[in-house]
Amino acid sequence: MAKKESSGKALSERLCYKKTNYFESATEIEKREIFAYAEGYKAFLDAAKTEREACETAVKLAREAGFTEYRFGDKLSSGDKRYFVNRGKSVVVFRVGTEDIEEDGMRIIASHIDAPRIDIKQNPLYEDAGMAFLKTHYYGGIKKYQWTAIPLALHGVVVLKDGKKVSFAIGEEDSDPVFYINDLLPHLGADQMAGKAGKIIEGEQLNVVVGGMPYADEDVSDRIKLTVLSVLHEKYGMCEEDFLSAELSAVPAFKARDIGLDRAFIGAYGHDDRVCAYPALTAVLEAESRHTVLAMLVDKEEIGSEGTTGIQCKVYEDLMEEISLALGANFRKVRSRSKCLSSDVTAAYDPNFAGVYEKMNSAMLSCGTAMCKFTGSRGKSGSNDANAEFVGEVRKAFAENGVVWQTAELGKVDVGGGGTVAKFVANLNIDTVDLGVPVISMHAPWELISKADLYSNYRAFLAFMK
Repeated sequence: MAKKESSGKALSERLCYKKTNYFESATEIEKREIFAYAEGYKAFLDAAKTEREACETAVKLAREAGFTEYRFGDKLSSGDKRYFVNRGKSVVVFRVGTEDIEEDGMRIIASHIDAPRIDIKQNPLYEDAGMAFLKTHYYGGIKKYQWTAIPLALHGVVVLKDGKKVSFAIGEEDSDPVFYINDLLPHLGADQMAGKAGKIIEGEQLNVVVGGMPYADEDVSDRIKLTVLSVLHEKYGMCEEDFLSAELSAVPAFKARDIGLDRAFIGAYGHDDRVCAYPALTAVLEAESRHTVLAMLVDKEEIGSEGTTGIQCKVYEDLMEEISLALGANFRKVRSRSKCLSSDVTAAYDPNFAGVYEKMNSAMLSCGTAMCKFTGSRGKSGSNDANAEFVGEVRKAFAENGVVWQTAELGKVDVGGGGTVAKFVANLNIDTVDLGVPVISMHAPWELISKADLYSNYRAFLAFMK
């Protein structure tokens, strides 16, 4: 009898699928690598609160790694390390491999560097009841009530009347002031709390407090507003009209921090999707490959990947074509033989809200980077549903390189859904599948991820590049 049980256990271990907690299976050396890698990522997050800052930080890291800027028409050869900047809001970092690109194609990792936030309107500044405010329009899918009563920083660029561009970030240093969106006190909030969560705070109520001191001249009106304008003029040369040509955003003023007594998790703003963009970037910067590899860090995913910096812009296809032509290759052949990991986050199973997840097919924290064969909503609408052959190819690469990974689905069927850049890359005739880090409290001002999943994502990219 004992022999039969032992045989059954061995058979179960051989035939049954079970997710692996990376922390549990990792060696002590791997654990140290996981924690060390997380420190670099936290520094990246704190430096990259907007897509512009993420682009600038990526370029800085690329230059430090010996990469040089690429412009259309430049010559290329095997071993070249280059980066291409698109309008200061997206960047493609790439290495030219030794394989014939026409036969081998490219290995692409596509992530986005924009994140949900509160954008400032073009004519925003007013005062009322002893306070000066900036009117806003939120960016991306957020729960609006989460953005009230927290410290906010103001980031962005202003193009002044004379054409000069001024960049600033106020609220990140301990000596800086921060900004604030008001909420209603619970003593007067009975009607507010009786409403639907989506209506607790309306979009037009997300006004940012920026001042409260009247200008020292009783002969002028809107004296608090004038004080704010005088500070902006003194520090940045701005006048009120310059808001018309500004891109300013209110983002959480929090720093990235370890969460938990064991420091297993990281809490931060912007995990979606910089937790995938950073591993994509570092993998390409650090590891040589016989393939030609590209890390595409793009903008505008949170609002549909539109515009001149979103993945739907032709500039990325043009860049791939330029690389192909520079290497004497037929772009159509290159494209058809290329492969892509669309690296975006997925929902981590949360036992506090278990009813919206299908547990067997949900991503679990610390069980590794998660592959989503399809995204979309309802009947896979709006999804790139990756083919089994490509999933099998990626799976084999992970197995050969010891990558801890799992599969994932974005909640129960018909409960919700979402999309990534995958379908836009796949539309170019490039095999594509989604792969990314599971996130708790996605799109909140402060999200949570596992350090193990972050490092697993990095390891997965290295395996894909091989």
